[in-house]
Amino acid sequence: MINYNEEDGLNSSYTYSLRQDASGFLWIGSDNGLFRFDGKEFRQFGSKNGLKNIEVLSSFPLSNGEIFIAPFLNDFAYLKNGKVINPDINNELNKIQFTYNPDYYVDGSYLYSHSTYNPSTIYIYNDGKVSRIPLAVKTKPGDNFYAFGLNMTDHMIYLFNQRDGGNIIAYDVISKKKTLCNIRADKGTVMGRKGNIFVFKNKRSFEVYRLYNKTQFKKIKTYTAQENIDKYIIDNNYQLWLFPEEGGTLYFKESLLEEKEFSRPVKMMENYTISDVLRDKDNNIWFSTRNNGLFFIADRFFKSYIHLPISNNTSHITVIGKNDNGIYLGYNEAKCGVYHNGKVTDLVFEKNIKIEHKAIFAGGNTVIFGLTRRLFQYDIKSKETYSLNNFVLKNIVPYTPGAILLCTSEGLFAYNYRTRKYTDVLSKERIYTALPYARDSLFAGSFKDLYKVSTITRKKKLFLEGYYFTDLKKLGENLYAGATNLNGIILFDKNGIIRKINESTGLPTSQIKKIEVENNNVFWVSTNYGLSRIELRESDIQINNFTQTDGLPSNTVAGCVLSGDTIFVGTSKGLGILSVKSLMEQKKFINKKVIINSVVIGGKEIFDIRQALTGQTPDNDITFNVSFPDFTSQGKISYRYKIEGLSNVWQTSSSQKISFYSLPPGNYTFTIFGIGYNGKRSYAPTKLHFEIRPKFWQTWWFKTMVISLGAAALFMAITLYFQKKRNKKLETLYYEKKIAELELQAIKAQINPHFIYNCLNSIQFLLYKKDYRETENYLEIFAQMIRKTLHYSEKTFMPINEESEYLSLYLDMEKLRLKDLFDYKITISDKVNHNWMVPSLLIQPFVENAIKHGVAGLKDRKGKIEVSFDHDGTSLCVTIEDNGLGIGSGRQKKADSFGVKLSQKRIETFRQLFETHILLEIYDLSEKEQRPGTQIKLYIKPYENQNTSMHH
Repeated sequence: MINYNEEDGLNSSYTYSLRQDASGFLWIGSDNGLFRFDGKEFRQFGSKNGLKNIEVLSSFPLSNGEIFIAPFLNDFAYLKNGKVINPDINNELNKIQFTYNPDYYVDGSYLYSHSTYNPSTIYIYNDGKVSRIPLAVKTKPGDNFYAFGLNMTDHMIYLFNQRDGGNIIAYDVISKKKTLCNIRADKGTVMGRKGNIFVFKNKRSFEVYRLYNKTQFKKIKTYTAQENIDKYIIDNNYQLWLFPEEGGTLYFKESLLEEKEFSRPVKMMENYTISDVLRDKDNNIWFSTRNNGLFFIADRFFKSYIHLPISNNTSHITVIGKNDNGIYLGYNEAKCGVYHNGKVTDLVFEKNIKIEHKAIFAGGNTVIFGLTRRLFQYDIKSKETYSLNNFVLKNIVPYTPGAILLCTSEGLFAYNYRTRKYTDVLSKERIYTALPYARDSLFAGSFKDLYKVSTITRKKKLFLEGYYFTDLKKLGENLYAGATNLNGIILFDKNGIIRKINESTGLPTSQIKKIEVENNNVFWVSTNYGLSRIELRESDIQINNFTQTDGLPSNTVAGCVLSGDTIFVGTSKGLGILSVKSLMEQKKFINKKVIINSVVIGGKEIFDIRQALTGQTPDNDITFNVSFPDFTSQGKISYRYKIEGLSNVWQTSSSQKISFYSLPPGNYTFTIFGIGYNGKRSYAPTKLHFEIRPKFWQTWWFKTMVISLGAAALFMAITLYFQKKRNKKLETLYYEKKIAELELQAIKAQINPHFIYNCLNSIQFLLYKKDYRETENYLEIFAQMIRKTLHYSEKTFMPINEESEYLSLYLDMEKLRLKDLFDYKITISDKVNHNWMVPSLLIQPFVENAIKHGVAGLKDRKGKIEVSFDHDGTSLCVTIEDNGLGIGSGRQKKADSFGVKLSQKRIETFRQLFETHILLEIYDLSEKEQRPGTQIKLYIKPYENQNTSMHH
């Protein structure tokens, strides 16, 4: 069985109901929403997609393509064109309300639902609308009816009084008429219906009835279980599945339509708690479980398991052989099995010895079991077992009547099983396989070469170099087939290689284990990827590959033997017994087509692909979301496709999203095949037409106009190019000149007469007071200030640390002049690199304004000025804040100060010349933060410019 769980995308603990829609998709209700499975990928619909209740107990595919979603109790929804429609989107769904989980009946695009306990209403859902059929089931207060088996074709529902039991009542939902049926049911009975078949369960007893004429029931079979049964399911083939309380499921091979008693059920899945069983359209079996995801069994494998059960057929088979008395199986331990008449009998040579079988020979009444380091001879008549000489065995090959060849790591030996004598054929050689081809000659293969060996002279001659043969068989006169470890099948004669058969010619792998000959032209090969049948034709070969999908217990095949039309296959999971005729009826194509779920074209995802699909340049990309719901391929699905009108070359991809980009205008047809297991493709392609429309500039008349104007445009372009170069040079010179002028104006503004006059007055006052030490200190700061101002006025940019020192010098001088009227603080954030560059002499005018118009006139408090440098992730932020009188008008876009106006001009110049964007913001803090003062913010981006060496 194949298990799908969270690792495959089924992200849920409990899976509930299983449904399949008309397109073949599988829908799984779970405790984590609704899942759709297309054989390769699970798609989840949960709360993010619009489900208000993700505990989805069931879903119901409708004939119009909608999926009705039935959660635990209410909050019903439906899926339409890939979108979940919930009660918030469609208020009609709010009409459906239940106290208990309801029962459902689907008829095309109509869904009928009703309570199973004293129903008063049948709700009808169709195409987004909800209507009602009122019921009058309960006629007196004590009635407690259980309702089941609704069928709107004959508008009947059936009632059973759970309180007292009694006759089943047929109730016409249209006329409201009640009619007693001809059968009774005891209290506690649970009923279910499929078609005209009814199953009544009471404790461990099951009774199956067929309905006639709406009210007449006929019992057709009964069954009494040996254990308590939780629930039951009738599948699409009218076969019954029982779910025991202890886990697992019981399956009845007989159809409920057959009027004969049940045979003994087949028990399976014993270690799992089963929620639901689904038999899909291809007769594959699906199990939903609690905590263990989904399990899948392919149809052919299921039939082999059900119709030919072998109770102890689970061992890992490493070799297989046969004679007229039976089939002999060698396991990966010191025991073997003998299959005869549908039963395997075990032979144990040494208990608990884990040495595997390497080969089996069966001739007449003698069977030789060859293990890695043991050989046993078994007599079929006497049942006696003899231990033979110990070899490190590689293979056993038939030799002459009554004798075999033992291929060992010590050499090649002949053993006569009648006389029990050994003969040395080729000693001190590591031989893996051999084959006699003449009376005194044979082929012998080592792990890398094939030799011709004379049994008379005991000498070898190199025949085929570089091939590790695992098996050799004779097909015809002077025609041999060799199975190799890495090179597939080699066909050769006594002179050399005739042909090679490998992956490139159709085999699933080039690593071959064994060959079984059917006739001169047909042989079978065993691999770790299944079983292959090869038919040699005159000029070609025909290869058919078979896997678990075709009924093999496992794809790891050790070998096979033929008996008439039956092939016995030894695998890692037991013995497979298959009909060759049935295998050869394998269809060449998969009876499915690729489904196009949606198309993304023109930037929109379209789910209804019946409408015209058009895109237009430049939105000329297209993506097809496709599925190929062939579950038997077990996810090994790919796609072969092309765009007719664009290219005739076929492309192959395993992706479910197939995209084409920048398609030129035109009409196209997307053609796609699905490729499933063993390279089989869908029986027919899926085709979809679409169109890419041109923009006006892609039309012929526009191209003609462009060509007409081309020559003139080229001439104008050349002229404009040279003119633009001249203008660019002039513009650069203009901005350089403008910066020089603005910097000169900055110097003038910085060292304005009023400022100097105030400084000289302060010096004169200090001299008058004869405070020579303070005078000397003031003059020193004043001189540094003038010198630095002249120095920085020559530079376009300056580092932040130098800007900070310059502002500190200026504020110290002003603080001395104004007799400690204010305090200041300059901070640089850890986020700021001190070497980052800022436009020179840009910040000082704003600091001057803070002193002159902010704190200079304060009487009731001491002034404070703060300058900070910070980084907000994208820009350098410089903040100048004071606690002065404020500007009285909130955020300002202009300032009255000459220095500020000059700075705004410099800001614009820096933007045009250096692409340095500076944003100026001015706030009145009394309005912004209810405290006095003014705040100025400068956002500088980029804050680090490579042209910092520019001087004017």
